Amino acid sequence: MKGSMKRRNFLKGALASSAAVAAASSFPAPAISQGRMEWKMVTSWPRGLGGLHTGAERFAQRIGEMTDGRLTIKVFAGGELVPALQCFDAVAGGTAEIGHDAPYYHLSKSPAMAFYSTVPFGLTATEMAAWMHFGGGQQLFEKLMARFGLKAYHGGNTGHQLAGWFRKEIKSVDDLKGLKFRMPGQGGLAMQKLGVNVVNLPGGEVFQALQSGALDGTEWVGPYNDLALGFYKVAPFYYYPGFHEPGTALQVMFNKAKLEALPKDLQAILKYCCHAENDTMLAEFNARSGPALRELVTKHQVKLRKVPNEVVIAFGNASGEVLQEVIDKGDDITKEVARSFLAFRQEQINYNRITDEAYTIARRLRFKYPTKA
Repeated sequence: MKGSMKRRNFLKGALASSAAVAAASSFPAPAISQGRMEWKMVTSWPRGLGGLHTGAERFAQRIGEMTDGRLTIKVFAGGELVPALQCFDAVAGGTAEIGHDAPYYHLSKSPAMAFYSTVPFGLTATEMAAWMHFGGGQQLFEKLMARFGLKAYHGGNTGHQLAGWFRKEIKSVDDLKGLKFRMPGQGGLAMQKLGVNVVNLPGGEVFQALQSGALDGTEWVGPYNDLALGFYKVAPFYYYPGFHEPGTALQVMFNKAKLEALPKDLQAILKYCCHAENDTMLAEFNARSGPALRELVTKHQVKLRKVPNEVVIAFGNASGEVLQEVIDKGDDITKEVARSFLAFRQEQINYNRITDEAYTIARRLRFKYPTKA
């Protein structure tokens, strides 16, 4: 009897030990030894570029601090682990757990991706946040990204961008024809309708392409980034406003299976750190772009020009054609996203006419007001 009991106890212990080993083998080695994990985040940005790459680094730093080192993020600049425009596939395929880039880099996956970065004459940064949080945008984003094994939140916004840099002055639509110009997303498709040869390059390759003549012009972001990348050295004309990108949102995308395998508290921390960086990056671009523009104009003699109304209207018509084609040819999710986006846009236009738009016009009126304290 005693021998039989000993055998039963031994078998129970062996089975428990085997189960523990099997469970442990399903976790990464660092998690076993220290209860800590390190994830990789690939980005599309040149290393050290203010706002974009530094924003990704800031996001990663927040994660490490808020989890007390339970989860740390190693950030890779564009081209360091995967090519700059291949973050989507890297995260979906498991090469990296996280990616940071612009959704409109991936129109080949779905035309609906454009609505989650920007579309010409679309939503401003604040309007985009409103749509995402309270207009159904985030729920549709999750529905779209789940098709690819991903989950994403907005994790940055550059605010209102400028129309871009040109080697020559643009006085009419005819001046655009034949130009080799960098512009992604639906803006690039609209430019093609105006006779522009659109070339899409990651940010780290644009200056060299301008310098060599492979490009006649480019849009990138705005003064803060454009000054750092040195576009003024090879393209003297800088045009505004950036009607093609009124408030460009960036995404933090996660491998959905790996995200949902995390404890609930870590999932929540990742989500709310995305929200925090979305706000912080917009504040950074708004704060830094004014001084950068002043430096471009006063120190580097950049020729700041307003896009002629003729060109704006032509671009608006072309953008409308592109958007209608997207809707007409789109699948069910594309139509659903477009319907939600456009309804929200119209509501915002009606409201902002008597709020933000009316205020900025009023602020420019001439009246006595201190300019410094």
